[in-house]
Amino acid sequence: MPLRACLLTGGESRRMGRDKALLPHPEGGCWLERTLLLLGRLGAPITLLSRHPAHLALAQRLAPRLPPITALAEPPPWEGPLLALHRLMRQHPEQRLLLCPVDMPALSLDVLRTLLAAAAESPTQPHLAHDGERLQPLLGLYPSSARVGAHLAAAVGRGERRLQSWLADLPTRAVCLDPRAIRNVNRPEADQAPAAP
Repeated sequence: MPLRACLLTGGESRRMGRDKALLPHPEGGCWLERTLLLLGRLGAPITLLSRHPAHLALAQRLAPRLPPITALAEPPPWEGPLLALHRLMRQHPEQRLLLCPVDMPALSLDVLRTLLAAAAESPTQPHLAHDGERLQPLLGLYPSSARVGAHLAAAVGRGERRLQSWLADLPTRAVCLDPRAIRNVNRPEADQAPAAP
């Protein structure tokens, strides 16, 4: 199955108090721009899923510097990443979806390549980032196969909206990655995350 990078930026950023995706990044640009350009270095097509028009517009402006990019406006209801992943699987069947959040500002190309290499050993199973203490499933490789897609559709259909709850009933593999690189930043005091080595 071909690889597709999928970036989620549809959250409300309530704990941060302002739009995380548009925060300035120490390397230049904003978190959204930096993450899109990072994903672009993988060479795979990209899908940005967001309910925020400013995010979609920024992706379109960056399009000449990226592999083929699809900017999708996420329709309501906006009920979290599980429903977003379900929409992505329906949009891109039979692909390997590299799911990525916009709020890992220290994410590196080496970490992404490590995750992809681990997933190549058993491409039919989801492979999820692990920071040494807990899963970080917003960064993971999810095959949008008929089997996984049907499993996710059934969970969404019965009202499940928690990503962790859905994954508890699905065979997955954890991939240990540098915890500094995959730190999820949600609060203002942590918004200037140091770059991972």
